[in-house]
Amino acid sequence: MSIAIKRAYEEPAKDDGYRVLVERLWPRGLKKEAVPLDQWAKEIAPSTALRQWFGHDPALWDGFRHRYASELDGLVEHWQPLAERSVRHKVTLIYSAHDEEHNGAIVLRDYLQNWLRTHGPR
Repeated sequence: MSIAIKRAYEEPAKDDGYRVLVERLWPRGLKKEAVPLDQWAKEIAPSTALRQWFGHDPALWDGFRHRYASELDGLVEHWQPLAERSVRHKVTLIYSAHDEEHNGAIVLRDYLQNWLRTHGPR
């Protein structure tokens, strides 16, 4: 399985594979044509309430991870196709947060990888 993460502000690369924006809001300061994507998966991004609660505060990271995973538990029909695609093709989750160590894309990547390890693709 191959799931990578990359900031929306980084140059796209040929080896990114299937590029999916996993943010509820479009990245600030970028025009839509400047960010090549195969999908914008707003529905699997952290909810607005969770995003506002977290506020990218590293002190809230553990709580954010658990709360976001709980949200993802109820969104199987939206993220499962990405997990299954990653078995055969590289998937790159695109995010816009400045913090490269505490963001939703990391949680989503880990969640998808864990699901694939425990359930495998259909």
